[in-house]
Amino acid sequence: MTSRDLADLPWPALPPSPMVLVPLGSTEQHGPHLPLHTDTTIATAVAEGAAAGLRGAQPDRALLVAPAVAYGASGEHQGFCGTASIGHEALRSLLVELVRSLSLWAGRVVFVNGHGGNLPTVAAAISQLRYERHDASWVPCAVEEMDAHAGHAETSLMLHLAPRLVRMGQAEAGNSTPLTDLMPRLVAEGVAGVSPCGVLGDPTTATAGEGRRILTRMIGDVVARVEHGQVDRHGCLLSSDPAASGLK
Repeated sequence: MTSRDLADLPWPALPPSPMVLVPLGSTEQHGPHLPLHTDTTIATAVAEGAAAGLRGAQPDRALLVAPAVAYGASGEHQGFCGTASIGHEALRSLLVELVRSLSLWAGRVVFVNGHGGNLPTVAAAISQLRYERHDASWVPCAVEEMDAHAGHAETSLMLHLAPRLVRMGQAEAGNSTPLTDLMPRLVAEGVAGVSPCGVLGDPTTATAGEGRRILTRMIGDVVARVEHGQVDRHGCLLSSDPAASGLK
């Protein structure tokens, strides 16, 4: 059996107790040059690539990729048109109920998260689910060189994944202050308060080749985390280097 999209199958064709990877993204502004589904597109590509990598390592593994959760907690972007956020409480309920449902027929459930604003809610939901003894965890779509939002890394990824949707002629550098330094103002004022164009970083240096490289690294990281199988106190699957994992 090869890895397949869950939604493509009739129910009798599902393998017993499969691992299910669930891409988790958002619908939110990504500057004047990227589509609103950027996070969801990246999370889906990472989940699909990880599924292929995991199948390559173990061809008989029962593994499915679920439809992406395309709405997240994006309140920090609400100052821009197009942002569609369901907030932390609704997102937590959605994730908890989704895993409770999947667990009636699936084995392990792994969320592949592509939006940083979802992190506290994902961690809270997974902590609750693991307390309920569900085999649930999550992994980030991240590499060390990721900038904060709609900058070099995400723009490069989208030039690789969906180049026809990237408007490089509209790309402009935004606020490049390190996120740790920017966070107090970001929490108080939202992204619009610190970057009128909605960009945190510089997308003008992005290339499709760089996007391909970043995606390959993201996929490799997720495969390694899933294979490693150990989770931290937030339910995040650890890499071989625990310091590289999700929340600290």
